[in-house]
Amino acid sequence: MQPVTPFPSRKDAAAEALRVPPHSLEAEQAVLGGLMLDNSTWDQIADRLDESDFYRGDHRLIFRAIRRLSETGKPFDLLTLAEWLEDNNQLQDAGGFAYLGVLVRDTLSAANVRAYGDIIRERAIRRDLIRIATEVADSAYDPKGRDCKQLLDDAEKSVFAIAEQGMRAQQGFSNMKELLARTVERIDILFHHDNPITGIPTGWPDFDDRTAG
Repeated sequence: MQPVTPFPSRKDAAAEALRVPPHSLEAEQAVLGGLMLDNSTWDQIADRLDESDFYRGDHRLIFRAIRRLSETGKPFDLLTLAEWLEDNNQLQDAGGFAYLGVLVRDTLSAANVRAYGDIIRERAIRRDLIRIATEVADSAYDPKGRDCKQLLDDAEKSVFAIAEQGMRAQQGFSNMKELLARTVERIDILFHHDNPITGIPTGWPDFDDRTAG
């Protein structure tokens, strides 16, 4: 007979509420400062990071501004970035010109931007897992008419969505010609294959349908 797991006490719940979600302030600052120091490092993380991966709101604003400037082919050094934020009424929310200057001043090199970006992404995934776990627990307490199978299916979809997003940091950029060649080859295999599951079945039908095993 398995021991009964006790419900968390109010003290435990209060302590849990005070826990700071996973993040790395230093990595976020190093990435933003590194990008301003060397705009060419943008190509190393453009497809690996999203503004939502940043924990702090001001850092999200700064990263979004960098992306916008990059998309228009403009530089994003201290002055141009501050000007863009000012023109869009976001400079103060992003910490002001002084904070942008601190990011540049305290970043010694842009050499490790990609590695710091991976740290940011890893922390973001952990925050997503915490969020999903909380939602799953809340659903178990209050299923709102869903049976256990539906609750499990919803939890599975949420976890798989995080896993798919996590692949972004692992894959990075792919050569376009190689990507197109693999895509065409994949389509040809699926077209001539009677069974849509061409890989190894995982046992989760929804996931197998999306990934072909």
